[in-house]
Amino acid sequence: MEMTRVDRRRAQAAAPEIDHQQVSWRDLRESANRAFSRAAGAPLIPGNRIRLLKDAAENYPAWLEAIAAARKHIHLESYIIYGDATGRRFADALLQKAAEGVCVRVIYDWLGGFGKTPGAFWERLRAGGIQVRCFNRPRLDRPLGWLSRDHRKMLAVDGQVGYVSGLCIGMAWEGLPAKKIEPWRDTGVEVHGPAVADIEKAFAQVWAMTGEELPDGEEGAGGIIAPAGTASLRVVANIPATAGLFRLDQLVAALARERLWLTDAYYAGNTPYVQALRSAAVDGVDVRLLVPNATDIPVVKALSRAGYRTLLESGVRVFEWNGTMLHAKTALADRHWARVGSSNLNISSWLGNCELDVVVEDEHFAAGMEAMYLADLDNATEVVLSRKQRVLAPGEPPHPARTITSGSGSAGRAAAGAVRIGHAVGAAFTGRRLLGQIEARLMTLIGVLFLLLAALALWLPALLLYPILFLFAWFGLVLLGRGCALYLKSKQKE
Repeated sequence: MEMTRVDRRRAQAAAPEIDHQQVSWRDLRESANRAFSRAAGAPLIPGNRIRLLKDAAENYPAWLEAIAAARKHIHLESYIIYGDATGRRFADALLQKAAEGVCVRVIYDWLGGFGKTPGAFWERLRAGGIQVRCFNRPRLDRPLGWLSRDHRKMLAVDGQVGYVSGLCIGMAWEGLPAKKIEPWRDTGVEVHGPAVADIEKAFAQVWAMTGEELPDGEEGAGGIIAPAGTASLRVVANIPATAGLFRLDQLVAALARERLWLTDAYYAGNTPYVQALRSAAVDGVDVRLLVPNATDIPVVKALSRAGYRTLLESGVRVFEWNGTMLHAKTALADRHWARVGSSNLNISSWLGNCELDVVVEDEHFAAGMEAMYLADLDNATEVVLSRKQRVLAPGEPPHPARTITSGSGSAGRAAAGAVRIGHAVGAAFTGRRLLGQIEARLMTLIGVLFLLLAALALWLPALLLYPILFLFAWFGLVLLGRGCALYLKSKQKE
């Protein structure tokens, strides 16, 4: 039976008053937390203590101190461990702990270390009792498997402390004061508390991808870790083809209300992410992108600049670091959310690599990230389309500006460069956006390259035909082998 109008009024009068605004914000926060967890595949973990570490001057001593204090196990995973003086210093520290009976495990990437670390370096570690594994060596049955790399940089000790960063282990991060070579700029974090278990699980994940799994009791630090602070964070362990961090970055760009400050070493944003940044800037969000001016791969500079125009036209502010090399990968949204880790803003990191990042939801930590970002901008130059088109935050004094008038190893960086070229070429063929002077030079270079290939094919067709035939035969044999293996496996089950 339907309620009468009088009955409804009496029921409303008897009901307790509800602060609809408070309920709305609480529901929104819960929904955002649920969305973040689903997008990244990483739950929010409370009760942690986290410390922001700048450059090798703060990261390396903390890592070595944790290694020296190890009693049970040390798990080290790094894209590159150079065979130079810095790498040998870490090797000595690890060998000392192995001699004391500590279980030491190390993962390095094959392509990352190729030509940088001699085989004798790894043999010395193995001879000293350290378990060393190499990620993704070339295999004949996986023609394109080499594209996926282990780009992580992490250290976990005894399930008590974890480190996540953008730093590899090498002299470049420490610099050469005697030769007046500045250290690379990079960022890392130190974590104590329950989240260390997820950092350990991330290591166990890649360890299992390279051989036998960790023994029972060691994955996830072997148990529950007691709270150590008040910071809440997520450990985002990205593996190839999962795109967890990409979904998270997209979501953060969509939800940012005041600011979104990004630092990236090899930026190559794809169309969806670029559109997310553009939409945020148009909506009034203070979007900034800090990238290196100098780079360890010279061609990357011109390719990176080719992607500036679309951002600048929508109000995104772009800055170039004036130092030796900016290698940090960080993000700061509003005054509460921050990310530090190994992931670059490109397809290679989002889809192709194993990456590891820590996402922190803590106002105190975000304040430290904000101060670090502003200090970095003091050593950066703003890139603009023209001085008349420059976009400034309200009430902020301008930084020295650089007008865009000219343009100038890892698998991840190579892939990022390919994506940049692909975007520029696509724009040229489709006419979807205007191309500027930088893009024009890139188009000219690519056009000349295609003409040279055409001439080569005309005069020496076999030179191009034989490699193509080899690839076809290789791919065909791999597919045939896998098909036969699957057929035999299915027959065995019958």
